[in-house]
Order: sequence, then C-alpha cells, then structure tokens
Amino acid sequence: LGMDESQSTARSVSKTIAKFPQLMGSSLEGNLKQTVQWLKGLGMDESQVAKWITNCPQLLACSLETNLKPKVETLRSHRFTDKRILREMSLCPQLLSYSSKRLDHRLGVLLASGILSNQS
Repeated sequence: LGMDESQSTARSVSKTIAKFPQLMGSSLEGNLKQTVQWLKGLGMDESQVAKWITNCPQLLACSLETNLKPKVETLRSHRFTDKRILREMSLCPQLLSYSSKRLDHRLGVLLASGILSNQS
C-alpha cells in the first residue's frame, strides 16, 4: 500500500468503527472474515465490499446462516438474479438489514405494482 492508500484505508476503518463501535467486539475470524468472503463469493470485488461495509457496518455483526444468507434467498425466491442482487446491495447496502418478513412483503408489493422489476 502506498502512503495515500494506507491513509485512506485508515480513515475508512475509523469512519466505519465510529458508525458502529460494536465491531470492535466482533470476532475477526468468526464473523467478519466469513462475511467478507461470502460477499466476494456473491461476486463483489474489494471496492464493493469496502463500500458495503462502510455504508452499513452493522451487517457485519449479523449471522451469515440465520440472517444474511436467508435474505439473499428471499431475493432469489422473487426471481432476482445474482447480478441483480449485487446491484441492489450496492445501491442500498441496508437492504439486508430489513427483517425477512418485511423484505419479502415489500418486494412482493413493489414487483406486483411494477415499481420494481426483478430483471437485470
């Protein structure tokens, strides 16, 4: 990392911790690293992961198995492609912070009314 890049990274980390100080108590190996790897597995690149974390750091404290993965499955159940899911997660990082019930209901209403399309 160059000096400018490392300073930028340090500012980003500081900003993220200031937004959600509970991250300091999270397990790096147990949750944070697994979530980052999962996001990359969905197709996010490093910059998208960094943006997602910076904008909605509280999602790093969520369980992958009981929270984040089921919500992505909810999106898939509404026939969203993985490409479209990534797009929506990039545009609205807090999307996965909604309860599964709320997410499912809102998607149903938005899709039925034509306000939202599940197509790329």
